[in-house]
Amino acid sequence: MDPEQQQYQPEHHHHHHRHPRRKVMMRVIWSLIGILALVALFFVGMAWRNVRVATNTMYSPSGIKTDLPKKLKAKQPINVLLLGTDTGALGRSYKGRTDTIMMMTVNPKQGKTTIVSLPRDMKVNLPDYADESPSKINAAYTYGGVKETIKTIQKYYQVPIDGYLLVNMGGLEKAINQIGGVEVTSPLTFDYEGYHFTKGKTYHMDGDKALAFSRMRYDDPEGDYGRQKRQRIIIMALLKKTASYKAILNQKFLNSIASESQTDFSLSDMTKVALDYRNATKTVKSDHAQGRSQNIDGQSFEVVPSNEMQRISNEIRTALGLNTVNLTEND
Repeated sequence: MDPEQQQYQPEHHHHHHRHPRRKVMMRVIWSLIGILALVALFFVGMAWRNVRVATNTMYSPSGIKTDLPKKLKAKQPINVLLLGTDTGALGRSYKGRTDTIMMMTVNPKQGKTTIVSLPRDMKVNLPDYADESPSKINAAYTYGGVKETIKTIQKYYQVPIDGYLLVNMGGLEKAINQIGGVEVTSPLTFDYEGYHFTKGKTYHMDGDKALAFSRMRYDDPEGDYGRQKRQRIIIMALLKKTASYKAILNQKFLNSIASESQTDFSLSDMTKVALDYRNATKTVKSDHAQGRSQNIDGQSFEVVPSNEMQRISNEIRTALGLNTVNLTEND
């Protein structure tokens, strides 16, 4: 019996000593985990605060009432107006004109995005500036900002605009650099601003190269329509890269474009888009409204025929899941 007891007791004795030590170790480990969690939360909080500051810098209501929050909550398709200017930093007294006017219809249920360019020289009568009419559609921004641009597009195409994003071209360049460049296949061969592009060849472009690619106008056989096409190619490539939640709410990404962008999307709206609309970039369709050149009182306009406006209206309304409407003559 004795040897057995001797064998048993040291074991029991040893076990008894180890138990409190393990408790202390566990306490230390849990304390460390707690501290690390607090540190992580602090950094997440700081990053979120910085993201909020960046989005607040960009936030600028258009003055047009929309159902955006309601649509985002229900994950319904939305139509976003993309405007591009080339006038240097935003917020200067001289507004300039919007060289790029696109509607981007995002349908998360169908996993589809439709991007339609409108000719910047499209002949329009501005709703609030009869004295300045007829005018080119890109002048709507000069006279009445984003609000007048939205009112003009809604007048001629009868489509809802749920929100807008106005980007100065410098902002686009920075955005492309922040995400590490974009992959783009050139639709034609040309030289511009020191860069050479060959038709059918795919290039990895940084912001500067992408901007040169999208700016060239006069050597394109399709003129401004060719330029619009190349702009859509860049936007589509950018969309593919920024479709992730991480990219849209990336602090460096937002900081880099904040001073050169304006939008009526709040941080909460952006978060919903980033989370719920990501799969809409699976299929991206590209189109444009085709006009014909016309000289009126010495000014060159693009006149978009009513049947072409009807086609674009139908396309966007269908992409939004809305019934089509018959456009009445606007002039």
